Amino acid sequence: MSERLQAGDDAPGFELPDADGKPVSLDSLRGRRVVLYFYPAAMTPGCTKESVDFQGSLGELEAAGVTVVGVSPDAPAKLAKFREKEGLTFPLLSDPDAEVLKAYGAYGEKKLYGKTVVGVIRSTFLISADGKIEHAYYNVKATGHVERLRRDLAI
Repeated sequence: MSERLQAGDDAPGFELPDADGKPVSLDSLRGRRVVLYFYPAAMTPGCTKESVDFQGSLGELEAAGVTVVGVSPDAPAKLAKFREKEGLTFPLLSDPDAEVLKAYGAYGEKKLYGKTVVGVIRSTFLISADGKIEHAYYNVKATGHVERLRRDLAI
């Protein structure tokens, strides 16, 4: 399993395609705080709940100077369908090789229905405007996670 990031660490740089195939990099988001969340698969119940919760809080997050970006191993075409179906307006990025997931410690062994499997570990990171990890949340629950993040951000 990849090493877990902690507050104060440099956020690993990346460039990934969004749902339209356009590249998005962490450098392109500098100057704003970023909520970078990793989820296992678009259009599954938990990932849909989490993404819709982020969408519902997007106005308050953006007003607080925070940009939301979601990352999964899904192909851009699937992300585009997910975005359209759920009315998501923030970037969804594709990491099919799990390189960025691994760099953030969001890929590895996890328990799923009592079995140990290897896959995406639902995780969220708050990255400062200068590219440092402010908060690292691992093994988050899809339900209630966005509300906890909002409390931590005092939003």
